[in-house]
Amino acid sequence: MTILRTTLHNPPDVPAPAGNYSHVARLELGDGALLIVSGQLALGADGQLIGAGDMARQSDRVFEILGAILAAHDATLADAINIRTHLTDIGLIGDYATARARHLENPPPASTTVEVSRLLMPGALVEVDLMATAPPAPAISPSPRVGTVGSCESSGVSVRGAQQ
Repeated sequence: MTILRTTLHNPPDVPAPAGNYSHVARLELGDGALLIVSGQLALGADGQLIGAGDMARQSDRVFEILGAILAAHDATLADAINIRTHLTDIGLIGDYATARARHLENPPPASTTVEVSRLLMPGALVEVDLMATAPPAPAISPSPRVGTVGSCESSGVSVRGAQQ
């Protein structure tokens, strides 16, 4: 019997999610984990947009947030395996690409970039989501029943176990 463990997490060092979702889903996979990180906007700690009208500044902030989310799981942007970028103006891709190059190492992860008409927050120019690998999490006590959901609101962590 294999037990898959999924953890949903909102690290305390990044702006809170702008809606009813988690910043990261972590799937334990034997000797490591897969991190699926929700799209991030250039938000400050207060939840307000940083760098209105400035693609380079917004892009840098997005990668800072993504790095902090990964760091909460002992990973870095160098562990990214897939990245998806949504730009509201493809004409600004050069500014985005320059910022991205400052934050991502070579070889770069698999990537998709698309232009969209707008993003959730007015003035946001870029949103990035990614998948990354991470080292295995420390062992936790098994749930009393496989398939139950336990949560800890103070840490923003939810753990789900499922038999396979």
